[in-house]
Amino acid sequence: MQRPLGAQISHMLKSRGVDVIFGIPGVHNVEMYRGIEEAGITHVLARHEQGAGFMADGYSRATGKPGVCYLITGPGLCNAMTPLGQAYSDSVSVLAVTSCLDNVTGKRGQLHQMLDQRAAAGTVCEWSEEARDPETAYRLVDRALTGFASKRKRSCHIQVPIQSLGAMADAAPEAAQLPGLPKASSEDMRALVDRVLAAQKPIFVFGGGALGGDEVINDVLRMSGAAAFCTYAGRGLVSAKYPLYFGSFLARPDSASVFAEADLVVAMGTELSECDIWRDDLGHTAPMIRVDIDPEILAQARPGDVPILGDVGAVLKAMAVAIPARVDDRAPCWDVQKVAATKARWRAEVMTERPGIVEVAEALKAALPDDCMIYSDMTQFAYAAKEVWDMSRAGHWHHPYGFGTLGYALPAAIGGAVARRGLPTLSILGDYGFQYTVQDLGTAVELGLSLPIIIWDNGKLAEIEESMIQSQIAPNAVVAQNPDFLALARAYGAGAVEPKSLEEMQQAVLAAFDAPVPTVIRVTPGVL
Repeated sequence: MQRPLGAQISHMLKSRGVDVIFGIPGVHNVEMYRGIEEAGITHVLARHEQGAGFMADGYSRATGKPGVCYLITGPGLCNAMTPLGQAYSDSVSVLAVTSCLDNVTGKRGQLHQMLDQRAAAGTVCEWSEEARDPETAYRLVDRALTGFASKRKRSCHIQVPIQSLGAMADAAPEAAQLPGLPKASSEDMRALVDRVLAAQKPIFVFGGGALGGDEVINDVLRMSGAAAFCTYAGRGLVSAKYPLYFGSFLARPDSASVFAEADLVVAMGTELSECDIWRDDLGHTAPMIRVDIDPEILAQARPGDVPILGDVGAVLKAMAVAIPARVDDRAPCWDVQKVAATKARWRAEVMTERPGIVEVAEALKAALPDDCMIYSDMTQFAYAAKEVWDMSRAGHWHHPYGFGTLGYALPAAIGGAVARRGLPTLSILGDYGFQYTVQDLGTAVELGLSLPIIIWDNGKLAEIEESMIQSQIAPNAVVAQNPDFLALARAYGAGAVEPKSLEEMQQAVLAAFDAPVPTVIRVTPGVL
């Protein structure tokens, strides 16, 4: 059946498993909206294209499926470039489909005109391409979905000229079977197991790329006697009860001394980026085995290191089978009491550096359901919590790690809540970051989401203020006039509450999970 290409793209996405699209219609992309309802796709109306991109990101992180957003030409795409950059940085499957002008070389002064829209998106996406005919559009959609399934997830952008979107087109071809992630060779697996079992003090570092192995990681550690760290994105992969788990304290400067003791480091599914360790290297002198699906990461190997290209989840599952065939549970290779003392010291450091936050985080954690999914923003509360909050489940705390944008938590949590209807979702953000995407509170109310939104309101850019003071700069431009957040929430039709104790905060969050609309919970440091 022939339809306009804009409608056929929606039907194609539905046939490939896309159930939700986030976006904002405009005069240039109306043809993309022709087939959404007919295809059986739910459309979520954002209040700003930045919010649409973050919602797609949050949806993808919650489901593991691609998050899709429809955007207009020019400013619509530009507004979404921040979330597209965040998705690229944090390995999230986000596909942006936009309209574009038919002719930008022979005409000037057109509505929404850019010098090079495709190239602009290419600065923050894995790739950005234009489709001037149906066949190319369909190939690009499948290219994006194939990449999401078979390699490191990154954001992608497809633009289609306005006239092409409205032109009649045949339906997209049937979907081909998607390939899987690369598999480590049997030789690599043997080398990995041999090296781990031969080591006297092995230590693992698990990142977000190890989520597929969450069911067996603790068995592998127990059987190998190894110590472990998790990156912030990997929290929940290792049980907090495992006696040789150093937690997510990688960014503590003297964690380098721990790695200096190791005779083997195994990094699985992690970039070990600046945002993971906040120093140039881990501090190890021992060889490193690095397992990743990204050849670019493996290219960072030093002489003597062992790079293994493969799906970390599959590698861990194979290790869980191979190690018992070789050895029973090993005695701990590290001093259990020393590990516990080190973690306690680092926790105390966090409490000293950020007074009052850890106590609030502990109370909040105690009140949350075990399956709660958390989305946080760039705020001091999250900075402290990411270090001391041991997650009971992997992949249940999402944060704008690499790109580090403000305004992420609210719209991303909306995307997550849409994906997880009936399951608890929580948003945590600061007073400044909330105002970046506050308008999407209207979307959450419109959808009737039972979403607690905790605003950590210290009335300033406290992290920047502290940075200025440490740099011996007189604090400047770090205090802004805040609105009445509770009145603003009520104006949108949301609930609003300001607890005066930890117990009241816990009760407010639990009540918000059952409320028919989102609830803004203003928490002021020093009041609880």
